[in-house]
Amino acid sequence: MTAAYQTMTRRSDFLAANRGLRVARAGFVLLANANGGQGQRAGITVTKKIGNAVVRNRMKRRFRALLRELLPEHGLPDTDHVLIGRENGIERDFALLREELVAALGRARAGKGDPARRKGAPRKGRR
Repeated sequence: MTAAYQTMTRRSDFLAANRGLRVARAGFVLLANANGGQGQRAGITVTKKIGNAVVRNRMKRRFRALLRELLPEHGLPDTDHVLIGRENGIERDFALLREELVAALGRARAGKGDPARRKGAPRKGRR
């Protein structure tokens, strides 16, 4: 079975997606950016802050399963979708993650992104 979307691999594609719409949820952040007619593409990012390799790979497997299931029906056409894992994402129930992704894709489709983070503002837990 072939995927209904292409996988993003180039760093420049991920950086371009970062300029698009951002929808934050407890388990992940969804970035959506129009790609100029290249079809639906998806990428996953999970940093080392989340945990060791076992934890990061488990999170990526869960995200891939969600994208395979939901992106063909709920994803935006000709758009790059990037899921960025958050610390709470690994413990969250899979059904809850599915609901959150459907809601996040719906917000992205409506053009309702979250406000951008302020440059230079300290993040939670940092001083």
